[in-house]
Amino acid sequence: MASPYINAPLVPSRPRMFNSVPAKVIWTLVPVVTVSLCAAVPFVVAAVKGVIKPWLAAAYVAAEIAVLIVATVLDPKGDETSPVAGLLLVLLIITAATHTALLDHEKITVGK
Repeated sequence: MASPYINAPLVPSRPRMFNSVPAKVIWTLVPVVTVSLCAAVPFVVAAVKGVIKPWLAAAYVAAEIAVLIVATVLDPKGDETSPVAGLLLVLLIITAATHTALLDHEKITVGK
């Protein structure tokens, strides 16, 4: 009698976010170049492609909106009186770029 494990189809691998190294670099630069205004875009695209769960993309959208609102409240006139607003934006840029670069990493399993 034949083993069911020998004839079983291979489990398809998880979808990939990046097809090449230049694509990974470009996607990682999106939060940096847009000064965090599009920090959540790579995560929304990854959720649409099936790379991550939709709740993770929604969390990034909510976090981006919250950071931008807090930064605006802290510095409503744009006269640079509060360094905290700039710090929040820099932290969002660094966090989003780092997490975007890790979207296809095999050891990261949160939200996948």
